[in-house]
Amino acid sequence: MPPRKDYYEVLGTPRDASEQEIKRAYRKLAFKYHPDQNPGDAEAEASFKEAAEAYEVLRDPEKRSRYDRFGFEGLAGNGFRGFSGPDDIFSTFSDIFGEFFGFGGGRSRGPRPQPGVDLRYDLRISFREAAKGANIAIKVPRKATCPDCSGSGAKPGTGPETCRQCGGAGQVSQSQGFFRIAVTCPVCGGRGSIIANPCAKCGGVGIVRETRELSVRIPAGVDNGSRLRLRGEGEPGRHGGSHGDLYVVVYVDKDETFRRQGQDLVITVEISFIQAALGHKFKVQTLDEPVSVTVPKGTQSGEVFQLKGLGLPYLGGTHKGDLLVEVIVKTPLGLSKRQEELLREFARLEEEKPLKKVKNFFKKAKDKAMGD
Repeated sequence: MPPRKDYYEVLGTPRDASEQEIKRAYRKLAFKYHPDQNPGDAEAEASFKEAAEAYEVLRDPEKRSRYDRFGFEGLAGNGFRGFSGPDDIFSTFSDIFGEFFGFGGGRSRGPRPQPGVDLRYDLRISFREAAKGANIAIKVPRKATCPDCSGSGAKPGTGPETCRQCGGAGQVSQSQGFFRIAVTCPVCGGRGSIIANPCAKCGGVGIVRETRELSVRIPAGVDNGSRLRLRGEGEPGRHGGSHGDLYVVVYVDKDETFRRQGQDLVITVEISFIQAALGHKFKVQTLDEPVSVTVPKGTQSGEVFQLKGLGLPYLGGTHKGDLLVEVIVKTPLGLSKRQEELLREFARLEEEKPLKKVKNFFKKAKDKAMGD
């Protein structure tokens, strides 16, 4: 028995050849020694088998690694048995031969199922709807399965007929040199069947246009640009494929009261210079009822007070963001002569020491205000 040739030598590639180089080398040899090109040539069949064995090993990283380290002995007992003949090779490399030559085993008869197209619907909602959640009715124009023929395209009471040209395979064989090439059937377009009596409603295509009315559940806390997926509400598939999905893209209008920072809400409140200096209690609006907020003496303009749990809910949870109350101290305008005098007195006392005089000033001003 002659010694077995090194697999790299069989394919004519160096030992550091890339996967693509090995594939190209095998393709060249498969063309050269293909049984259709060499009918009755036992030597060509042996070379065809030898090249297939080499490619089977060297295309697989694990087998190639064992072969590189231990040679043919590294393949023994690891599930590699070689090939019994050309039919065995065609069965193992059905996808490869389909890619190389346009034929090979493993192909299904007729067209494969194709999923339907996904659709997009842009939905504008109010800030309150986004904050609280809502059910919103929408109308979506789309393609749909014909109700008269159930998508078959055939007139009710009839059905698609098997294509006589290809016998339902969707492909026909043609000779090209020494090879048999499988091409799409020119009569049925690869479907494997023809519509002899088309449906009057859809014209034989099995698809009609419709406007689908849906109710979309907007979850509380949804943000601008969020996508909601409605499974199976896209366009119908072909050849028995599943429906596509509908993606509702949400756009949220701005609110006159609140600004949004993630799941937190921000509200701005103006208070007077006196209220900031002496402390103040006031009410602010929330998503529900107004609540009271107390700012301490000496509050500075721009300070933020946090009200926990009064913001927007987090999607898919029970936790909520916060309400952030931003205080802006308003500078008084149109002061009276007496008010100007008091402010000048205050400015003078600010420059004096000790600071106790400043506190006495505010106390007198407060007492006088209450007396008036």
